[in-house]
Amino acid sequence: MDLICLPVEVDKKKFDGRYRLVVAASRRARALYQGATPTIASKAKKLTTLALEEVISDKVQVLTGEAAVKARAEAMKLTSESMMDEAKQKEAIPEDLTEIEKDLKVYLKKKSERESKQSADAFFSEEGSE
Repeated sequence: MDLICLPVEVDKKKFDGRYRLVVAASRRARALYQGATPTIASKAKKLTTLALEEVISDKVQVLTGEAAVKARAEAMKLTSESMMDEAKQKEAIPEDLTEIEKDLKVYLKKKSERESKQSADAFFSEEGSE
């Protein structure tokens, strides 16, 4: 079934227009690109075509109206809560320095010691020559 060439028949009860179908398919395609598992077996090579097939075959739940608004608000709430939890965990647990950062600190400390020693040697050698 080549969805790109054939006109897509839309279930008027489920979708009030082709725009809603496109939005639903694009959101499903994004989920597939981010690693969601396909719900149907398909010959489609592209994830966008697979997403469109899933939406048309009713394998993906599409919310409209008030249900969609509530679901989006709940998803945003969960996202913000998880972000706050991650921030609290980072504050509670001090991050360990990586080996590179440790080596860099040692290098910078030795370099500053060498420079201070060289400047002290230069200072004393200038006084001795006068």
